[in-house]
Amino acid sequence: MTRFNRGDVVVVDLGIDGKTRPCVVVSIAKPDSLRNMSVVVPMTTEIRGGECEVAFPKPAWLRQESVVNVLGIAGVDNARIIRRIAPFPKEASDRVLKAIARMLGFQG
Repeated sequence: MTRFNRGDVVVVDLGIDGKTRPCVVVSIAKPDSLRNMSVVVPMTTEIRGGECEVAFPKPAWLRQESVVNVLGIAGVDNARIIRRIAPFPKEASDRVLKAIARMLGFQG
């Protein structure tokens, strides 16, 4: 099993057309004692400039400029998390969490 923490970038099999993609883990460790799941938000290279996209500086391990698409938030079985890549920058991670809160109506 892959070890990871909240704020890490992991490669996830999202099951969409067999695609795997980097995602940011946004849930706490073991949010539900009865399920082996985590909540992630995917990265995408399809940059549209929308309000639910969070830009971040391109790290060396990423092939091209990407954004985090908070509309793609998903609960995934931890077995679908293939590997950990790196920690996501704290400042960008905070902006992802704020974008999720705004999208869900948790802040004005």
